[in-house]
Order: sequence, then structure tokens, then C-alpha cells
Amino acid sequence: MLALGPLILTSLLGWSQTSHRSPYPAGWGDFRIDDSLMVETGSKARHRMRRMRPKFITIHSTANKAKGADARTHARGQRNGSFKSTHNSLGFLSWHFTVDQGSVYQSLPDTEQGQHADYEGQGNRESIGIEMCENAGNDTNRTIDRTAKLTAVLMKRHRIPIDRVVPHQHWRRIRFADKKDLGFKNCPGMLLENNQLGSKWRRFLAATQHYHRQL
Repeated sequence: MLALGPLILTSLLGWSQTSHRSPYPAGWGDFRIDDSLMVETGSKARHRMRRMRPKFITIHSTANKAKGADARTHARGQRNGSFKSTHNSLGFLSWHFTVDQGSVYQSLPDTEQGQHADYEGQGNRESIGIEMCENAGNDTNRTIDRTAKLTAVLMKRHRIPIDRVVPHQHWRRIRFADKKDLGFKNCPGMLLENNQLGSKWRRFLAATQHYHRQL
């Protein structure tokens, strides 16, 4: 019987045992979504789970300047139940993705409500929440670029148009515990100018559209 070497066999069959093709465009480099620190089903911020059909994507920034407050740290905090809240209906803050200069961590399924935007309002009922890290040593431009890629992926996955990619500032916050009107939060600080949307936000949306066309 003719013995075929592994390289010849791989070539003939058209597959490799050691390589895995990325689902993202080659030009996106090392972009990937890490779900290894998802909040466990039935635990912490997922002790009560509410289904969602996402219609919006809400962009936040953490405002956490601590050196170690990167995406992995925030994902681990969600998984461990570190982000408690006494004012919402869940008892925890929760969001779907956290992004820094080199990584994206997913904490909740895309189709499950979080507590990141406006308590019991439309922002939580119908939007995917993305937090951008602001920790010391983290590159802001690379974080924003990685967030634009993630946003493009989610737009494609859920057929969300660009005009439904919104800043946290878009949602009016009526606190659950006492119905106090907290108004609109100046977030994401990384993409606001004098607490207003301007050229930074427009550039972010343009980058998101550019990556969306590549999918």
C-alpha cells in the first residue's frame, strides 16, 4: 500500500488537523471573541434570565482608570458577581461584551437582557451592551477600533442597522428602585466631546460601517 505523508494527505483532502480558519476577515489580525468567562447560567447576573431580540447596540466606556482594569478583569468580575447594584431589578450590573486594546470578552449571550443602560427601559430590553476599557496603559485608538469590528459583527449577526448603534447617552435612565429620573449619562466618555456627540463618534460609526462591508 502506498504510504502518504501528512503534508500530502492534508493537501489531497483539503483540510488540516492543526489550523483553524478564522470566521473574520484576514485583515482583522488577531480579532476574536473570548467566551471563556461567561457568567454561568442561573448564577450572579444570570440568576434571572430574560430573553431578548436585540434591535440596538449600546456603546459604553468603563471610566475605570485603574491599571489592571482590562477586559479580562471586567469579565471575571461579572462572572464572580462583583458588580452589584441596589437600584435595579436584578441586583447586579451586567453587559454583554468588554473590549480593550487586545481582546474581546463576552459575558452574556447576545439574546439575553443585561442591566447596563436604563434599568427597565428599552435600552436594556432591546440592546446589546459593549463596554470599552479605559485602564491605564490601554491604547484608546486600538480599543475603539476593536470595538468597531465587534459592533460590525453584531450588526451583521442580528441585522441591526447603523442608525441603531447608539451611545449610552441615548437612553434616559429612570431608576427602578424609586423611579427617580437620572437623565442621560455622559457615556461613552472616550467618544464624546464636551459631553456631546461629535467627530469622534462619527469616526467610530464610519469605521464600523467600513468593517461591516467586509463581512
